[in-house]
Amino acid sequence: MTLPRQGYFDDREHAAEQLAEALLAYRGRHPLVLAIPRGGVPLGRLLADRLDGDLDVVLVHKLGAPGQEEFAVGAVGEDGQVLVAEHAARAGADEAYLRDEATHQLDVIARRRELYSPHREALDPAGRIAIVVDDGLATGATMRAALAAVRAMGPQTLVCAVPVASSRSLAELRPLCDDVVCPASPRDFTAVSRYYRDFPAVTDEEVMRLLTRQPALASAMQAVRIPADGVRLEGDLHVPDDAKGLVVFAHGSGSSRFSPRNRQVAEALAQHGMATLLFDLLGAEEDIALTSRFDIERLAGRLEAVVTWAMRLPSLARLPLGLFGASTGAAAALAVASRLPRAVKAVVSRGGRPDLAGHTALGDVVAPTLLIVGAADSDVVALNKSALASMTHTVELVLVPGATHLFDEPGALEHVAALAGAWFRQWLH
Repeated sequence: MTLPRQGYFDDREHAAEQLAEALLAYRGRHPLVLAIPRGGVPLGRLLADRLDGDLDVVLVHKLGAPGQEEFAVGAVGEDGQVLVAEHAARAGADEAYLRDEATHQLDVIARRRELYSPHREALDPAGRIAIVVDDGLATGATMRAALAAVRAMGPQTLVCAVPVASSRSLAELRPLCDDVVCPASPRDFTAVSRYYRDFPAVTDEEVMRLLTRQPALASAMQAVRIPADGVRLEGDLHVPDDAKGLVVFAHGSGSSRFSPRNRQVAEALAQHGMATLLFDLLGAEEDIALTSRFDIERLAGRLEAVVTWAMRLPSLARLPLGLFGASTGAAAALAVASRLPRAVKAVVSRGGRPDLAGHTALGDVVAPTLLIVGAADSDVVALNKSALASMTHTVELVLVPGATHLFDEPGALEHVAALAGAWFRQWLH
């Protein structure tokens, strides 16, 4: 795979989706995805959902060098096994230092296990396909300790999965597992963060939310294939009993129907009696090209074809229609709303780029529209205010306090889901 956008993933969600494509051979085999906290957990959540598996954490901590905590001289696993790097002595880490550092990190691990899994035992990988995932590898010390710890518990198959890593680390890891899946290993590898355009710190609160969230909607979804623009788009449709409306999701740049953020909102809408349809706007090959992701005319054409398909289904034809768009998908949703004013009854945009729909299309939208933006996402706030000025019918702009572009902050996405649920309940009747 070629890394998109000059060697960068957009964010952890985008990286997880690329990684999930490479792991599809394990779908349907109920794998256990073991994420390395904290950065690996958002990827692990998406992988577990997409591969129909379970999610847990594997708790290992690197041993930092004296005076350089971020420079790993080894790692320790939850079972107390310590791995020491060859360069540890050169970095000033003698046996006494390593012993004390390992004891300290084991205390941290114990506290995290109690925090992350307070009411249950850790999931057992024995006899299962175990996929150990992190958001990237530099030295690989933590991953080596994680693989050693999981291997000792007797998995049927042990997989190391990372979106990006140094070639040296990958070579050292291959003997420790049965399969290594890494879509990208760029030359002159430096820091993992360099290969992400958006790489926020992951909090313990976010880890706990992702570990406890159950993808209940996924098991109730029906896989569909929708003809559009000469291709067939993969989708997931859920129609609850006594559905009150249908919400079609248009994902953002670099995302897909497996977007964990959109799926979380869809789960909340299902609780309000809304049918939901999530689908891939682009095929895998198309998605590699940045120009395709920002081709609003193409995205809107695909969305319009999906809406037309859904309106012809007997189970959906009677339901009032809403559109939920994120990022570039919001522009596509508003463009379709302007083209189908009698069909589209409401629109919600999450962190969207409504400005990309164009002044004329925005002025033609008659469907009540809710623009939701993170208050700390200043550039996108300005773009939404500009779009708001072009809209002449019912439209509201709501800023989620303290939230950034991806709504990663504790409670931010729940706030989005509540706003979207209230908006669709109000207008889809």
